[in-house]
Amino acid sequence: MWIGENCIRCNLCLEIYPTNAIFEEEKGKKRVDAELCDLCGLCVNRCPGEALNLVGRHVTVDEVLREVAQDAVFYHRSGGGLTLSGGEPTAQADFAYELLRQYKIKEWGLHTAIETCGYVKWSKLAVLLEYTDLVLYDIKHMDSLQHRRLTGISNKLILQNAIQIARSHKQLIIRFPLIPGYNDNEENIRRTAEFARELPGVEEIDLLPYHRLGEPKYAREGQEYTLSGMISLTPERIASIRNIMENFGLRVRIGG
Repeated sequence: MWIGENCIRCNLCLEIYPTNAIFEEEKGKKRVDAELCDLCGLCVNRCPGEALNLVGRHVTVDEVLREVAQDAVFYHRSGGGLTLSGGEPTAQADFAYELLRQYKIKEWGLHTAIETCGYVKWSKLAVLLEYTDLVLYDIKHMDSLQHRRLTGISNKLILQNAIQIARSHKQLIIRFPLIPGYNDNEENIRRTAEFARELPGVEEIDLLPYHRLGEPKYAREGQEYTLSGMISLTPERIASIRNIMENFGLRVRIGG
């Protein structure tokens, strides 16, 4: 990741990079070619302004547990615990399962949760539920064709898994990302609320209004931000959506 405001234009990264994966664009902007980069880290170590950064690292289950255990005293007092978010935790299902299992064993059964988009084979998800107390579950659009147009995949598996989780008697909270002009029309809002209401045991839905906090990250990774310039929903519009969903008997929380 290249952070432009930290770059002092010394160009040491261009001199040291063994695979020529870094090149300079207009106005001195650096770009990393992900296909050529071998993650050696030489450019990061040489960058005096810390403009180049390696984001993410490989860890073991034990390393994560040691990090989590540092705050165990707070979990005991608050009733909190370990939440696997992302990205998408089910994309590393085996690691997630072992982490949840070991956490339950070593941390005396403290609370566990996963946040997922639900696009995963039920056989993998069911195994994770064995050591999961709460599932935070994204529903982005109820119309299958629109869901495919917006995300590239059908929502059939996602909706089926939501039903399966609810029937397994796990605590389930539906999370509804609100994207202006994409899924905030009244028909989709009502269909989402109706679907959530019909899930056994589901009482709450969290509204996640669109914000632009992630936009700078796209620029740092050299990616196009296709929603650039989009205006967030007004508080009045969010309140209106909340009222619609509350009329279905759901407890609605903004954020979450």
